Amino acid sequence: MSAFSEAALEKKLSELSNSQQSVQTLSLWLIHHRKHSKTIVNVWFNELKKAQVSRKLTFLYLANDVIQNSKKKGPEFTQDFAPVIVDAFKHVYRDGEEGCKKQLGRVLSIWQERAVYENNLLDRLSQVLDGEKKSRKRSYEAIQPDDEDFATQSSPAEPPQTADLIRALQELENAASGDSVLRQRISSLPAEVQDTSLLQRITDKESGERLTRLVEEACMLLADYSGRLAAEIDDRRQLTRTLTVFLQSQKDGLVQNEQKLEVRKPLSFFHLLFAWLCVLCRPHICVSSLIPGLSA
Repeated sequence: MSAFSEAALEKKLSELSNSQQSVQTLSLWLIHHRKHSKTIVNVWFNELKKAQVSRKLTFLYLANDVIQNSKKKGPEFTQDFAPVIVDAFKHVYRDGEEGCKKQLGRVLSIWQERAVYENNLLDRLSQVLDGEKKSRKRSYEAIQPDDEDFATQSSPAEPPQTADLIRALQELENAASGDSVLRQRISSLPAEVQDTSLLQRITDKESGERLTRLVEEACMLLADYSGRLAAEIDDRRQLTRTLTVFLQSQKDGLVQNEQKLEVRKPLSFFHLLFAWLCVLCRPHICVSSLIPGLSA
C-alpha cells in the first residue's frame, strides 16, 4: 500500500475512471489512509470542481463508496464529507453531464435506505435535486406531464428498452456473488487471520509484522468483496423496479391493442346476409352504410 500524500492523492484522482474496479480500488486506498480523512475530503472536493464534466459524477460514486465502506472502521469519512456533500451535489447537478439527476437520486435513495446521514442532511440533499430542477433551463419538449413528480418515484419514469434490460441482465452475470475466483481466494486465507488463538505463535517482531500484512491484505480483499456485493444488491433492486415498469408497460400496450381490436370486430355471416338482401331489394342503398364499421 503506497504512502499517503496530497500529490499522490491528486494523481490517483486524475487517473480515476468510471469503472467499478477503478472506484473501488481508490476507495480502499483512501480508507486505508483514513487518518488523513480531512485532507482527503478537501483535496477530493477541490479536484471535483476542476474535473471534466464527464468525470464529475464518478467523484460522487467514489465518495459514496468511501462513506459506506468506511463506517465499520470509524466515522471519520462520514463526518468529514458532511460539510461539503451538499455543495458537491449542487456542483455535480449544475455542472455535470445532462441527465445526471437520476444517478444522483439513486445515490441519495441508498443513503436514505441505509440512514447514512441524519434526516436533516438527507432532506437538504433532496431539496438540491428538487429545487435545482425548477431553476434549470429546459426546452419545452423536455417538460413531460409527470416530470414534476420524478424525484418521488421509485421506478424509471419511462418504460425501459428491451436492449437496456438485456444489458443489465448480462452485467449481473459478472456480479460479485458469481465470482468463484474471489470466493476461493477468501476461503483460502491463512488461518492466522481468522483464529485469534493463533496469535500465541507470534514470538518476534518479524512474525508480528508478517501477520499484520496478512491481516491488512485480508481486510482489503473482504472490503472489496463486501463493496461489490453491496453494489450488486443495489443493481438487483434497480433491475427489479425496472422490470416492474417494463411488465406494466407491456400489459398497458396489450390492453390498448385489445381495445383497438374491439373497435373493429369481424363481420358475422348474418350482417353480410342482411346487407346483401337489402341491396337486392333496394339497389340504390350502399352496402357500407348498412354495416357498422365497414366504411372505416
